[in-house]
Amino acid sequence: MSWTDDRVELLKKMWGEGQSASQIAKELGGVTRNAVIGKVHRLGLSNRSTGATPAKAEPKEKPAPAAPKAEVKPKPKPQPKTEPARPVPEPSAASDAKPAMPARKQIIPAGQPLPPQPSANEISPEALAKVNEIEKKAKKLTLMELTERTCKWPVGDPATEDFWFCGLPVQAGKPYCEAHVGVAFQPMSSRRDRRR
Repeated sequence: MSWTDDRVELLKKMWGEGQSASQIAKELGGVTRNAVIGKVHRLGLSNRSTGATPAKAEPKEKPAPAAPKAEVKPKPKPQPKTEPARPVPEPSAASDAKPAMPARKQIIPAGQPLPPQPSANEISPEALAKVNEIEKKAKKLTLMELTERTCKWPVGDPATEDFWFCGLPVQAGKPYCEAHVGVAFQPMSSRRDRRR
């Protein structure tokens, strides 16, 4: 199917009447709604609001003719200043200078989302005792100090200044240290038994 002059005129007429692209495609036959939309955009036809033709506003009073304006000449655009490319020195193999380190290490997730923390009645007493002992030895890191090798177990209320993260070394493949993994990843059956 090609866009003949007759089909383009029909498209313009129907579009101006507020017909939808689907209706126009159906009327023209042999084209899809998307083809009609594409042609409308290529023709630069105006966008319309929800299909209703906008009412023309009538001016209440004719404005007084404006005084003739002096012809304004456009200002020439300033040319950007360019500098010659600076050669980048290549690091020598004999150089003892260490490469610059970033201010802080980027936090890289351990590859899995953090699970929701269980409530106190879902944690076994043994695991709870172990966590209490571990949290006494915790590094008490802030969010910005966490790395992929530090335990991300939150402790306290985030709305207070007493909030911190454990910070001890993580268990391989997990986001938490060994004690917090024991709390976070418990079998469903043992959690159900403790709720009763």
